[in-house]
Order: sequence, then structure tokens, then C-alpha cells
Amino acid sequence: MTLELTVGPVAHGGWCVARHDGRVVFVRHALPGERIVAEVTEETTRFLRADAVEILEASPDRVVPPCPYAGPGRCGGCDWQHATLEAQRNLKAAVVAEQLQRLAGITRDVVVEEVPGAKDGLGWRSRVQFAVTPEGALGFRRHRSHDIEVVDACLIAHPEVEAVGAEQVPWGGAAGVEVIASSVGDRAVVVKPKPRRTVTVPPLDAPASILLESGKGRTEPRRGSGMLREQVGDREYRVAGSGFWQVHPGAAETLLDAVLSYAAPEPGEWALDLYCGVGLFTAGLAEGVGRSGAVFGLESEASAVRDARANLRDLPQARVERGRVEEALDRFQIERADLVVVDPPRSGLGRDVVERIATLEASRIVYVSCDPATLARDLSWLADLGYPLTDLRAFDAFPMTHHVECVALLTRE
Repeated sequence: MTLELTVGPVAHGGWCVARHDGRVVFVRHALPGERIVAEVTEETTRFLRADAVEILEASPDRVVPPCPYAGPGRCGGCDWQHATLEAQRNLKAAVVAEQLQRLAGITRDVVVEEVPGAKDGLGWRSRVQFAVTPEGALGFRRHRSHDIEVVDACLIAHPEVEAVGAEQVPWGGAAGVEVIASSVGDRAVVVKPKPRRTVTVPPLDAPASILLESGKGRTEPRRGSGMLREQVGDREYRVAGSGFWQVHPGAAETLLDAVLSYAAPEPGEWALDLYCGVGLFTAGLAEGVGRSGAVFGLESEASAVRDARANLRDLPQARVERGRVEEALDRFQIERADLVVVDPPRSGLGRDVVERIATLEASRIVYVSCDPATLARDLSWLADLGYPLTDLRAFDAFPMTHHVECVALLTRE
């Protein structure tokens, strides 16, 4: 079914909103203000989903997508390749502002800042996860589909990822392939085998460690060390090949600077870094509080805890333990803090964690979020508990996609 629509405002998730016969239509590949022909891809009693397949009146912000795999029914990885970079950032800013207003009652002008390292919005993604077809070809899932769009290159992938040439060779027996390039030139390929299948790694165009995924996020090195090095300022971090690290080459330093600017750690303070990963923010906080202070980091992934302890070995005031925040604050008898930094997964903190953090009576909380909806929800709860939003910055750490990174400062009333 096709519909002729006038496109309204942007919505969270890479959609724009239109209406047809009283029902909301969430449209991809469109821009606000356009008149389009849309092909319906999903129908429910409350709304429709659709793709813009013909542009009748184009927005001045529309451009030809640089990637040949972007567009209706094609690769689902990028949402906004049909918009200028300035327009993309304005759309993301509008989404953050709308979520804050609707979910937290906060009215705020939002600006999405450029992150250095991807001036044209391409060539930034340093960790790329490929799906594998039954024939062993690499590609990406189509939007809201298990179907795979086979590609011979990805334009948002970092040049050092593309140097491996993973898309040019067959991966028989593999269920997934991830190619990683670090900021100091290390490369790794993480292979997830199909159940009861053996993967023969094909010849690659550039040297890379080879890791085999063994389940539950664990990897076993088959060639090379299985560790990657990342550099932020003067400090080097080690990250297990399968571990979390910001995928944009400029994001780690940008976010660290934003967090420390808001946190403003002082010598002698007691800081918490929750969901601390391999210790990026922990190290910055530890340097700020000095030997007379202390930083306690919590992380649920065992490999990340091992990496964090290695990364922080020169900072005796920093301690990292493994545990879920929901239970570990009680288990380690954490009753107070001067400041708290949180960087939760996309699902956010949740009410229980919000309420527990509020009991710490910290003077300031810095909240790093990759999802404006869960951020706004949690900010609403924190405000009710005496921690209103003081300031917020947003960063375009994922150009061409709908994703946006936010850093929020909350100060105790």
C-alpha cells in the first residue's frame, strides 16, 4: 500500500511523523516538511510504519546519500544519509529536546556538537559488526528485518577497518564477524562461529589479531594477543577485543573532557564511577581527586574489570570491582559520595538504581547517555529526588545514524 503524505516533525529512532486518516505514520528516509509517496511496511491498529519511496517536494536539507546501500529496503545501519550533516544534528537536537519535554517536563534548547575525527560524517566507525549470509558473504541487517544486505564496503567504517578487506572474502561457518581498529593502529577480527561449525579464517588484506567468540561475550585469541590499545591524551588503555570502547575515534576524549568539566573533581573527594567499563572516566576522576581522594568503579563485565584494573594500576586511589549496580552498592556498603558518574547501557538506570544513587547525597551527578528517552525518564525521577538538571551537552558521536550521546549535570538542591 502506498500513501501520499506531508511529513511532520522528527521522532526518536530515525523516523519522521506524518498522519493518514487519523493514524500516525512513522516514515523513514523522509525529512520534515517534505511531500512524499510512502510505501507502508507495517500496520497496527494504532500506527503505520512506512518508507519514503518517492519525493514529490524535497526539503532543502536533502542530499543524495553517499552510500549506494542506503535507502528504502536496503541497509538498516544509517538513518540520515539523505540529510546534510547540519540537518542531521538539528534533527537529533530536536529529538533530545522533545524527549526532555515530554518525559521529564524539561524545556531546553539543545545543540548537538560535532565530534572531531569525521568531518564529512564518514569513515568514523572503528568497530563494525557484520552479519553473515548462509553463503558466507558479509553485510548488514535491513531495517526491522533479519534479511542481510550484502556490501562490498561500508562508508561509515574507519579506513583501518576497511583495510582488512573482510567484505571481499567468504566466511563459511561464521554467524557473525566484527572488525576492530584501535586509535594506535591495532586491528582485530572477532569471529562468532555457527553452532557446531568450524570457521576457517580467510586471508585478509591487513594484519589483524583473530579472536573466536566462545559465548557470553568471551573471546579466545587464535592469532595475536586479543588485546587492543587505545590512546586518550597521555594515557593508554587496554581493551579486550570484544570489550566496549567508543566507536567514534574522537568520542572517548570528547566525552572524557565533558564529564570532567561537569564533575569538577577536587583533591580529597570520594567519587563513584558506575558502569565504568575499562576505566576511561575512572582514570580522569582519580587524577582529579588525587592521592588524598578515592574513586570506586563498578562494572558487571569480568573482562572489562580486568582491563580497568590494568589501566589504573598507576592510580592507587582508584579501585574497580565487579558487580551490578543494583546490588553492588549495598554489597560494598557504599553509603555516600561527593560526586557520582554514571554511564549506563541504552536501557538507562531504572527507578531502583536512581533511588539508590539519590541516597548517596552526592553534590553532583554526571549522567552519560546514548538514549535520550531513557535519559529523560531517569532525569525526571532524579529531579523528584532533589537532583534537577543543571546543564546538558549533546554530541554527534554517530554521524549518519539517529544515535546521539548526551552528558548531563545534576546538582543537589
